[in-house]
Amino acid sequence: MQLEKLIHVVSRLSPARQQEVMDFAAFLEHRYGEKKQTALAGWTDHEFQSMSVEQAMRGIEDEPELYSETDVQEHWR
Repeated sequence: MQLEKLIHVVSRLSPARQQEVMDFAAFLEHRYGEKKQTALAGWTDHEFQSMSVEQAMRGIEDEPELYSETDVQEHWR
């Protein structure tokens, strides 16, 4: 079926039926479409952990210091 004919047929349907066509097209794309290789697939555990820590700590250097060493009441030995 040609794309123009499909568009013409779908455009005559109600909005609810058009949504059904969209949902079905998404299902077909998910089931039969090309599977994309994720960028993380080739990462080592160390690379992924480093990236995770970097993201978690992002912006922390801009936060004000809440405590100083004088606030410490017990020191680890």
